[in-house]
Amino acid sequence: MSRARAPEPIAEEDALAPRRNPDLTGHEDAERLLLDAWNSGRLPHAWLIGGPPGIGKATLAFRFARFVLSQGHEPPDAGLFGAPPPPASLALSPDAPVFRRVASGGHADLLTVERQRDEKRDRLKRDIAVDDVRKIGPFLRKTAAEGGWRVAVIDGADRMNLSGLNAILKILEEPPPGALLLLVSDNPGGMLPTIRSRCRKLTLQPLPEETVLNLLSQHRPDLGGEDRAALARLAEGSIGRAIGLAEAGGLDLYRELIGLLGTLPRLDITAAHAFGDKLTRKQDDGLYETATDLLVWWLARFVRSLARGAWPAEVVAGEAALMTRLANARGLERWVEVWEKVQRHFARAESANLDRKQVVLNALATLEAAAT
Repeated sequence: MSRARAPEPIAEEDALAPRRNPDLTGHEDAERLLLDAWNSGRLPHAWLIGGPPGIGKATLAFRFARFVLSQGHEPPDAGLFGAPPPPASLALSPDAPVFRRVASGGHADLLTVERQRDEKRDRLKRDIAVDDVRKIGPFLRKTAAEGGWRVAVIDGADRMNLSGLNAILKILEEPPPGALLLLVSDNPGGMLPTIRSRCRKLTLQPLPEETVLNLLSQHRPDLGGEDRAALARLAEGSIGRAIGLAEAGGLDLYRELIGLLGTLPRLDITAAHAFGDKLTRKQDDGLYETATDLLVWWLARFVRSLARGAWPAEVVAGEAALMTRLANARGLERWVEVWEKVQRHFARAESANLDRKQVVLNALATLEAAAT
């Protein structure tokens, strides 16, 4: 997540893509840490940027990559008499040549590695190809084409297999001079300890709900205020998730799902079959993935809230009453088992390519059995 091509105008619909996004909101402390590391003259050669999906990790990585590529070979010597003041921001104008070359994938000193698209299934592949990872070492060892730094960004670093991780470890053990490696990961804890120990770690936190709401107002002004508020709550601090759900029709699916669960403890079988038909009418429209993700998310939210002894603010009306009814039917331990069982059920079904409608019906039946 390298595609070298001539610079092109930045399309408005691509403005939120991390390599093209000039803005980053809510991570000022992380930006300051990166800037201070640069200005110190002792920039670590590798950073592991972690945190939940969709909160701006890759946007920050490309923001820093653009900054470094625009600065020349060495960080400024802030202590040198007469030297220009050190940079005070990572921001680069979208009109700057470096920005536009990075945005178009045409900067000779930047290599981006990410999951590629499976053309047959029209979705991203599960893992980053090891051959793509192995390009990083030779790339970073080359002399910079523009006389500055060589930068590699691995977007989705936790998606590397063991061979890919070992290839990265070799780079970290003997980092080339003038090279910067930025690893972006939703799950840094799942990476090899030897990799984590050789990187400077930077963990980003979920965005405040109000920030997500403001960003939705900016990027999706077509949405009504009630829908924006519901999406901001569903997103749990992830603007990427909020926008993704908006584009996938996730809010309508969630409302339908809560309405269906609201018929528990006696599930409305007719409605359940209609819901399953809707999700599986087409294999490539993403409704099945969105709905199953929302069901697992809701169960996790319910379990966490039950453990705390307080219900969260409702995304849609009726959730609190539903949670109360289910909590009265079974205790925390049983609902934790249900949550874990449904997660495993969806994971096994996907790997075994089982009938998706039946998978959904079986998951709903598991909830019904626990609620009865």
